[in-house]
Amino acid sequence: MARTCIVTGGTRGIGEGVALTLAANGWHVVATGISREEVDTFQASLPDDLRDAIDARVLDVTNDLDVRNFFMGLTRVDGLVNCAGILKRGEEYDLEVFRQVIEVNLTGTMRMCVAAHPKLRETGGAIVNTASMLSFFGGPLVPAYSASKGGVAQLTKALAANWAPDGVRVNAVAPGWIETEMTKGLREDRARETAILSRTPMGRWGKPTEVGTLVSWLLGEDASFVTGAIYPVDGGYSAI
Repeated sequence: MARTCIVTGGTRGIGEGVALTLAANGWHVVATGISREEVDTFQASLPDDLRDAIDARVLDVTNDLDVRNFFMGLTRVDGLVNCAGILKRGEEYDLEVFRQVIEVNLTGTMRMCVAAHPKLRETGGAIVNTASMLSFFGGPLVPAYSASKGGVAQLTKALAANWAPDGVRVNAVAPGWIETEMTKGLREDRARETAILSRTPMGRWGKPTEVGTLVSWLLGEDASFVTGAIYPVDGGYSAI
C-alpha cells in the first residue's frame, strides 16, 4: 500500500511542487486548495502519469469543522506537509489583515498538526511545516507573515519535542525566493529582481520542486533521526 501524505496548499505554488515531487516518488498525495476552482484547475493540469497518485480536495485550514471532517474521511496518514499560507504585502499593519495571516499561516498549521497527530502516531509518520527565510529575520512590509513564519519555526520545535515519544517526527523547510505566483511581481520588476538575485549567493530563483525534494527526504526513512530541524532552501540567502 502506498504511503499517504496530505499537502495543504498543495494545488499551487510551493505546495504544488511538493505534491508533484512526492507523487513522483511513490506517495499517494492528498493535495488541498482553498476553492473548488483552484482544485479543479490543478487537477486538470496534472501530468497523465501522476493523475492516479494525487487526490485534490477543497479544505479551509482555518475552519475547525472542515478540518475535522477532512480527517474523518482518511483511513491512513503517513505524512503531513503544511504549505497553506497567505501573504498581504503592504497591508499587514491593518490588525484585521494581521489576524487573518496569523490564522492561516500559524494557527492553520497548528490545527492541521493536532488533527493529524492521532493518525500519524498509528503509522509512525512525519510532519513537515513550511517556515520561511523570514523565520530568521523580519520583512518590513509583511509583519504578520514574518511573525507567523517565526511562529511556525518555534511551533515545529515544540511539537517535535513533545511528539518524539509517539514516533512522530516534526521538521520544517524555510524557503527563500522561489518561482511562484506569490513572487511573480518581484520577478517582473527588474530592479527588485536584481536586488534579490545579487543578495542570493547562488544567483537565481529556486523552484518549488527543489523544496519538494527536501520535503520528500524529511518524510522518509533516511531522515529517521531528524526532528525539530529547520532547513533553509534559499540558495544561501540566509547565510550572509
